[in-house]
Amino acid sequence: MSIVERVDKDLVAALKAQEALKLSVLRMMKAALMNKKVELGKVLDDPEALAVLRTLVKQRHESAEAFRRGRRDDLADKEEAEIKIVEGYLPAAASEEEVDAAVAAAIAETGASTSKDLGKAMKAAIAKLAGKNVDGKRVNEKVRARLGG
Repeated sequence: MSIVERVDKDLVAALKAQEALKLSVLRMMKAALMNKKVELGKVLDDPEALAVLRTLVKQRHESAEAFRRGRRDDLADKEEAEIKIVEGYLPAAASEEEVDAAVAAAIAETGASTSKDLGKAMKAAIAKLAGKNVDGKRVNEKVRARLGG
């Protein structure tokens, strides 16, 4: 079952179970997926749908961070609850060891040695982690630390 189909099925189930937060998040997800479908002019395949969901997670993280800075913990908590629901549709997150191994392999493979090579190393590291749910910011920090930049 594709991600889009799973979201539709779970939306109906949440509606019947009267789960307000989950229903709200699933509607948001469905709207984002539909917008991307219209933008591309074709039915989304799973990698495209995953990209949309990762964007939603990133937006929620940024919002939660902003709410915490503004001392609005109630809204930050709501955003974090939404993140958990969306992440349920993403593949398993890459472990620290997997990220470290991918970064080390990417640096060795690209011959990166200075912070000027950050782009090459990042591209290779992200490619090695394809299919896993990984935060690009975390990978970037690890690459920078390895390259001394």
